[in-house]
Amino acid sequence: MDDADRELVRAHVAAERCSKIIVTHGTDTMIETAKRLSDVPGKCIVLTGAMEPARFESSDAVFNVGMAVGAVSCLPDGVYIAMNGRILDPFKCRKNRARGIFEDLP
Repeated sequence: MDDADRELVRAHVAAERCSKIIVTHGTDTMIETAKRLSDVPGKCIVLTGAMEPARFESSDAVFNVGMAVGAVSCLPDGVYIAMNGRILDPFKCRKNRARGIFEDLP
C-alpha cells in the first residue's frame, strides 16, 4: 500500500453513499490509511485486519471482522481501527510487532 493506493481507497470511500463502511486492510499500513480517511465527512469508517492470515486456525481475522461490524453499528462518525478486541483511534495507536497487537501510544 502506498500513497496512491490510499488516495484510491479514500476516493471510493468518499464516493460511497453508505455512511457505515468497513475496510479490511493489511496491518502494516492500516494506521496510515485510517489517517488518510480521517477527513471524509459524514461516515463511520472502521478498518480491520488480522495479525495472522485467515487461512491459519489461530488467526484473529474472524474475531476482528466481528468487532468491526459491532463498532460500525454503534460508533459516531469518524475513523477507527478494530483490532485485538479494542476500538482504537488511528492517531493514538501503533502496531506492536513484538507483542503481536495494536496498542495505544504511550
